[in-house]
Amino acid sequence: MRAVVALGGNALSPPGAAGTVAEMRAALRKTAEPLADLVGRGVELVISHGNGPQVGRILLQQEYAADHVPPMPMDVCGAESQGQIGYLLVQALDSALRRRGLDTRALCLVTQVVVDGRDPAFRRPTKPVGPSYPRPEAQRIAHETGYVFTIQPDKLWRRVVPSPKPVRFVEEVPLLQVIEAGHVVVAAGGGGVPVVEHRRELRGVEAVVDKDLTAARLATLVRADLLLILTTVDKVYAGFGTSQQRALDRLTEAEATELLAAGEFPEGSMGPKIEACLDFVRASGARAVVTSLGRVVDAVFADAGTTIGGDGAVDG
Repeated sequence: MRAVVALGGNALSPPGAAGTVAEMRAALRKTAEPLADLVGRGVELVISHGNGPQVGRILLQQEYAADHVPPMPMDVCGAESQGQIGYLLVQALDSALRRRGLDTRALCLVTQVVVDGRDPAFRRPTKPVGPSYPRPEAQRIAHETGYVFTIQPDKLWRRVVPSPKPVRFVEEVPLLQVIEAGHVVVAAGGGGVPVVEHRRELRGVEAVVDKDLTAARLATLVRADLLLILTTVDKVYAGFGTSQQRALDRLTEAEATELLAAGEFPEGSMGPKIEACLDFVRASGARAVVTSLGRVVDAVFADAGTTIGGDGAVDG
C-alpha cells in the first residue's frame, strides 16, 4: 500500500525547545523509527511536514541580521526551511532504513505548489508568521515594510500573510518517478513553496499554504491508499476540553462534515486537519486517519486513531 504521512511540528522539534540542531536530530531519530517500521512492512511512504517553528526562527534570524545581510522573502524562507528539515529528516530515516537492512533510500524534494493569484485569501491575510511584538514595535515594522499585523490572544502582535489553497505541484512528474522507483520521498514541506504562474513563468508569493491541505493534495496526486495526519493526540475528540469530551474512533464523510460545519473542530487547531481529510476522502474514496506518531503503525495495520472514510484497517 501507499501512504502519505503528514508530520506535525512535535515530530520535528520538541515543544518548548530552543530549536538547536541537536534537539532536532534527537527528535527526528525517534520520528524515523516507526516510519522505517512501516517501510519494512511494505508500505510505500511519501512524507510531508510542518515548518512553523523553523521558518519562524529563520525570519527572526533575518530580523536580527537585517542591517548586515539582505532579508529574503517568505517564499525563499519556506524553501530554506524545506531544505533544512528535509536534510535532517531523510538523514535520520535513511539511517533507520539501513539498520533494518532495507535497500529503500530516502530523499528530499524541495517542492513548489501553484496557487491561484485570484484566491480570496490574498485579500484577507490570516496566517501568523514570525515572532510576536508589542504594538509600538509592530507599528514601526508595518510602517517600514508594509507588512500586515494582527493582535494575538496573548495581546502581542504578529505578522499575517495570505493562506491560499493549493492547486497543483510544479514537480509532479519527477515526484511520481521517484516514488515509483520505490524510494521514500519527503515533499511539500511546510505546505510547499507558494508560487503563481503567469505566461508560463513562475513567481514566488508572500504566503503560506496550509500544510495539511497540501498533504491531502499530495495524497490525491500519488494515489495514496491512506492519508495519515499526525498530531499530538491519539484521536480526535468531540467537545474537546469540556465535561462532554469524547474520543471519536470512526467518522463517515457526512459525520465529519457535519461536525466541522458545527464548529466542533476549531480553525486554529483540528479544523484544517479534518478539512484536509475530507478533501482526500472525497477525491479518492480512500481513508484518512488522524493520530499521534506513537500510534502510526497501529493506525495503518490495526485500529488506532480517528478514521474518516474508507473501509477500515488493511492487511499486512
